[in-house]
Parts: sequence; structure tokens; C-alpha cells
Amino acid sequence: MVSFKILAGGFDVFVATYVFNTATSSLTLQSTSPTGPSPSWITRNPFNRSLLYAVNELDPNGGLQSFAIQPDGSLSAPIDTVSSGGGNPAFVTTLSSGSVAVMNFFGGNGRIIPTTSKGTKFDASAPIITFPPPVGGVSHPHMALELGGEVLVPDLGGDKIWRLKENPITGAFGIQGFIPQPLGSGPRHIAFFNNRLFTIHELSSTLSVQTLPPLPNGTSTTFSSISITPPNPPPGALFAGAEILIPPPTPRFPTPLIYVSNRNTGVQAPDGEGDSIAIFEHVNQGRPDLGERLVLVKQVFTGLDQIRGMEFGNVLQGTDEFLVAGGVAGTAGVVILKRTEGGRNLEIVARNLDVPTRSTFIWL
Repeated sequence: MVSFKILAGGFDVFVATYVFNTATSSLTLQSTSPTGPSPSWITRNPFNRSLLYAVNELDPNGGLQSFAIQPDGSLSAPIDTVSSGGGNPAFVTTLSSGSVAVMNFFGGNGRIIPTTSKGTKFDASAPIITFPPPVGGVSHPHMALELGGEVLVPDLGGDKIWRLKENPITGAFGIQGFIPQPLGSGPRHIAFFNNRLFTIHELSSTLSVQTLPPLPNGTSTTFSSISITPPNPPPGALFAGAEILIPPPTPRFPTPLIYVSNRNTGVQAPDGEGDSIAIFEHVNQGRPDLGERLVLVKQVFTGLDQIRGMEFGNVLQGTDEFLVAGGVAGTAGVVILKRTEGGRNLEIVARNLDVPTRSTFIWL
């Protein structure tokens, strides 16, 4: 098999379906499926792989929709729609229970919504979780990551990573504690790998690695915090960290590496080099004598404008060497990059310009 389908959400009124041919290194827009407005973040049901969830990133009233993924990679009409409980839901993910977590960037809140009818329907009675704002500021929850028996929510406005736990009696989630982050850093997205918590900070454009402290508010050790911005930025550039991916090691890529996207929300370079994806390695874990830290491996420029989301392929399909990415500004479309040098570098192998911007991806 050499052709693979990719779903892509964005700030429009549809989800796009692309076909990537590995033999010819071609990326083709196959179709666009109508949705509600601004399906900026999409995710797949882990138990029913033919079921898709998409946010409606609107302010002040965001939404969440469910769709069936058809055999040809297009989407059905919306099956169900529910309020996200706040404004500009910027992220959605599914939990191991089958519930769907949606976080409202402008609402300062989120919902963890149980599903019924094999995941197709939402429980509209799910409560809203409100995150306390910082003094003189506002809360901006930006992601949710299930980890063990809790859900971690980075709060870009509050400089915290909230820790949510489920009430065993009511089934509702509530705040149990938080992991403080540097003031003004703006934690956006997180990943957990090899007993370490990795955080991409949007406002400071840094990547950090720390221990996961005991609940609720235990002490954490931060081993390293490093800039992710590329050197020699163009005049007027304003970088803001966005996505973080740590693909699991495989025989082809045995060294775990960290891939983070830089969004230049200011002036782009005139040569069209666009935003970069920075590759890092986490070295000397558990070796205080050598110094546990993050090391920059490579900055790879993509030609994209404001990369928001990106996604690696599936090792079971043999597409784990490929990364799809898109920007939410400009007209650079969608690119496919291939991991080279054991993952320590990336090269662009395909680009499609049919849809100018995209913000999130799923490999089918």
C-alpha cells in the first residue's frame, strides 16, 4: 500500500481529505466535507476508529461535533452537536473512558463530556470545569492530556498545569491541584515520555522538561528549559511555540526525539523560508553527574506560516517516517516531511496548495 488518507481541520466550514502517495511523493486534495464553522481541532475515537470529533472554535459559544468517517475518507453529516461550554475551544481529545475533553481558550473553562450510542452522542448535562484565573489576568486552558488516573490541562494564561481527577461517585472531574510554570511563560501543549513531563511554552518560546510531582501540589524538579526559536529571525518576527510531538521509538527510529513547532505571528522572512520545526534530544536522564538536559538537534524550515498542528504517521501502516503539517496563515497549504538521519532531520517531500491553511491532522 502506497496511498494514505489524511484528514485536516481548519478555520473554515469543512474538514479536508488528502491522499498521500509514498511512491510518487504526491499529496492530493481528494474532497472537502461540510461541517459546522471552524473545525480547528479534530480527534478520533480510540474504540470506534470510524468516528471523528471536531470542535467549532467560536467565541463566545463554541461547540463540539461528531461525524462518521466514510470508507472513502470523507465525513458524514454531523451526527451530534453539543456546546463546549465556553468560547474558542482550541483542543479536543478522547479519554480511555470514551469521554471527550474539550478546552475553551477564551472561556477559561472546559468540559469532559461522556458519550453514548457507541460514542456518537454527547451527554449535554456534563458540567463545566472553570479554572481560577490568575490575579489580574485570565485563564486560557489550551490542551488536555490523560495520564494515569488524572487529566493534565496546561493553562497558557495562568502559567499552571491543572490536575483534574474524576469523582468516583458522581463521575464529574474537578481540580485536585496544579503544577506551577514560570510566570509569563504561557504553557500551551504538553507531552509525557519516559517518566518526564515536557512542556512547550507559547509566550516564552521555550521547551522544558521536569518531573511529575506527587498530587496535589508536590515539588517538581525542572532539569532544563531551552529556547525553541530559530537563530537570526527576520526583523519584526514574533515567535510563539505551538505543538509538541514525541513519537515512540521504533526499529527505524530508535532514538526518542522531540519535535516542536514555531509559529511566527509577526513578519515572515522575505525569502519564504517560513516557520520552523525544532528537533530536540533529551540527554543524560538520571545522570546528575553529566547534567540531564535538552539539546537542540536541528531547525527545519517549512515555508509554512504559523504552524499550529502537525502529526506523524502510524508505525503499523509504515508511515511513521512522515510528518504532516500546515499553517493557519498565508497560502503555503499542507506539507509532508520525511524523517531522515534517524529522525534528526526532516526534508519536505510533498506539498499541496489547494487549501491555503490547515490547523490539525489525522492519518487514517
